[in-house]
Amino acid sequence: MWKLINGRLIQTIDESRSEYKTRISSELINELKIMAEQNNTHIGYLLENGFENILKEGTIIFDKKKRPKDRVEFRTTCDKEILDKLRLFAKSNSLNLNDVIEASFSFINISEVKNANWRYRIELN
Repeated sequence: MWKLINGRLIQTIDESRSEYKTRISSELINELKIMAEQNNTHIGYLLENGFENILKEGTIIFDKKKRPKDRVEFRTTCDKEILDKLRLFAKSNSLNLNDVIEASFSFINISEVKNANWRYRIELN
């Protein structure tokens, strides 16, 4: 992101975002890539929207016996507060974070997802 300081644009790191690593279904990652391309956004923003919506819902139904067998490592970023709340949500529902991340896919509301240019926004100081 960029900050406007004393009439000058300065590139800065968005301190509210946190990098994380997880293992999720490769099929799900492929679906997210296609969805991101079609809607001019990034996979991280899609997942983040799903996280927000699943937290608003407050409940999750997940069958541990139907976990995907094609999980691969995946790295992206997310708002720190949302990620912390999601971890607590997973723990309170006796699930792994991976399970909650995969379940959040069905909660994505594409009309609320941040645009790909969000990372290049200009904030006033």
